[in-house]
Amino acid sequence: MQKTTERFWETKSLAEMTPDEWDLLCDGCGRCCLLKLEYEETGRVYYTSVACRHLDIDTCRCTCYENRVTAMPECLVLTHDKIDEFHWLPSTCAYRRLAEGRGLARWHPLVSGTPATVHEADISVRDKAISEKYVSIDHLEAYIVECEL
Repeated sequence: MQKTTERFWETKSLAEMTPDEWDLLCDGCGRCCLLKLEYEETGRVYYTSVACRHLDIDTCRCTCYENRVTAMPECLVLTHDKIDEFHWLPSTCAYRRLAEGRGLARWHPLVSGTPATVHEADISVRDKAISEKYVSIDHLEAYIVECEL
């Protein structure tokens, strides 16, 4: 993780952040990399415990981050111009928290100074998810989690 001393997330809007600052907001939880099901009738999004094949479940980081859209065309890239769509992100997500006017959580690596706190706070998908490599996509509904991981 890149070190920063300036608390840019407290002085800048999401739209004002540089690409490096934007990337630093990611807490490394891996929740956005979980496969989700959206029911058209209700618009409700359900998370599953199945992770994208490119997520390293131990580190909760993408194994092909720089080329993720090429490797996984359906990968949803978060950008400041899509802030109104962030409702599907977990309530713990820094992007959603800041978009909603809430600050970063105390366990966020930018606040704590270490990426380990996201795992210590039991926020990440580490030890909670399974790679889609091992799951039949036809049975994804069986992996829906009732609450946020």
